[in-house]
Amino acid sequence: MKLAVQEQLLPGRTLQEKFAFAVDAGFDAIELRGKGDFHFAGRLTEFKRALADGVVMPTVCVDMPHFIGDFDPAKRKDAIQQLRSQLTVIGELGGIGVMTPASWGQFSLRLPPFVPPRSPEEDREVLAEALGILGEHAQRNGVLIMLEPLNRYENHMVNTLADAVSYCAMDSIRVVGDTYHMNIEEDDPCRALAEAAPHIAHMQISESNRNQPGTGHLDWGAQLATLDAFGYDGYLALECRLRGEPEIVLPQTAAFVRKFL
Repeated sequence: MKLAVQEQLLPGRTLQEKFAFAVDAGFDAIELRGKGDFHFAGRLTEFKRALADGVVMPTVCVDMPHFIGDFDPAKRKDAIQQLRSQLTVIGELGGIGVMTPASWGQFSLRLPPFVPPRSPEEDREVLAEALGILGEHAQRNGVLIMLEPLNRYENHMVNTLADAVSYCAMDSIRVVGDTYHMNIEEDDPCRALAEAAPHIAHMQISESNRNQPGTGHLDWGAQLATLDAFGYDGYLALECRLRGEPEIVLPQTAAFVRKFL
């Protein structure tokens, strides 16, 4: 397994500077963030220069105001178009793919008004349609579209790894595990990882408190051993808040995680 860190957590003005710091701190790659309004495609020249300079950028975490499961059809359509563009870009860079939740912050069954404006069957139809479009586009570009479950307070449609696996209708649609969300939603995180293993293409890591690994109560030894047992050899991408300055915290975090690899 290899370690990545999201670009916004790294000090430095350029991707080259950020990557140099990341490597010195003990990481192997940078995870990019995919903003909307085709901002990500607008960075293609920046990405190509960084790639030529040896910067490793295998994955993209979507960072948009609306997502493929939005209640508004126009916003859903835009999210699909944005993700198609991001898949094309990461394909040009020789990367792995782009990840997205069904939605984020749009609705929760755990908070008022409790009743969503769309039925579970309609939710599934909307998501399956979007992922079908994105899966075909990903396949043509030699990359993956990866669905990330979020916890019940941030999303009401896809909360567990098993929920996400149920949408993997083609090889180019895969699953992202996130240790923070799993801590809330999975009865047994290790069992959930093992059962979803054939479909897991990427992992994001943060603590039970959403800070960096080592500041909470997750059983890192058990979860990383489970990943190792089923042969996961992808990235563990740091997506969290940092408790402390990045110059101090990031090297400590890489060292902490590597103890279990």
